[in-house]
Amino acid sequence: MGIRSFKPTSPARRFYTVSDFADITKGVAPLRALIEHQTATGGRNSNGRITSRFRGGGHKQRYRVIDFKRKKIGVPALVAAIEYDPNRTGRIARLHYADGERAYILAPDGLKVGDTVLSSRNADIKPGNNMRIRHIPLGTLIHNIELKKGRGGQIARSAGTAATLVAKDGDYAQVRLPSGEVRLIHLECHATIGQVSNAEHSHISLGKAGRSRWLGRRPHQRGVTMNPVDHPMGGGEGRTSGGRHPCSPWGQLAKGLNTRNNKRTDGMIIKRRS
Repeated sequence: MGIRSFKPTSPARRFYTVSDFADITKGVAPLRALIEHQTATGGRNSNGRITSRFRGGGHKQRYRVIDFKRKKIGVPALVAAIEYDPNRTGRIARLHYADGERAYILAPDGLKVGDTVLSSRNADIKPGNNMRIRHIPLGTLIHNIELKKGRGGQIARSAGTAATLVAKDGDYAQVRLPSGEVRLIHLECHATIGQVSNAEHSHISLGKAGRSRWLGRRPHQRGVTMNPVDHPMGGGEGRTSGGRHPCSPWGQLAKGLNTRNNKRTDGMIIKRRS
């Protein structure tokens, strides 16, 4: 797994890099039973109003149904293929369970075709196996971590991410997240051993604006370039910051304002992210 660069035959090619996709299993098509249709929203809600700016366009994508819950307890599964998923930065692994069922999971780093993974308290501590945090040794790298028992993995799911199990006390474990935050998570919650694959994704350079459009990202327009009717920082003779604190089009302050509004789980945070 590496990054491929190109000769600068054009200005875009000079900084254009892509993954070499060496970890992808060649000649394997996605399972049709585990693919769902997706409708592009363009950043609009059900009323047609833009709720997420600078979204739209992009290549058509089919959603791969990922098993974040790892609900097949005690049933071994063979890794049949490592596949590309257009909806996420990490790779996905196709599992063939011993009872005939098929499923997709997040592929951890080091998982290869032909390996066997298991979701059980008696599973070995190796990449791809899933178990309760209670049965995972301290210092282990984990991903796809549940925040609520049975809900499925919600934390550490993007390419190259992993959390570290640092302590256990009573009914809770202390987990250091990729952001540096240390958080309490119940010991009955499940997690998967290892680090999410495709760790070099963060080093890829898009190289040109058109490649962002392929991903559904439209150009980001600064507020100071707009008219006063469109943004509080718009207008003025020449270039100006608007004479006020930076803000969004709706007046939300952009610097220094604490926007986190989830006091219900504040008690679960031992150390804030650095």
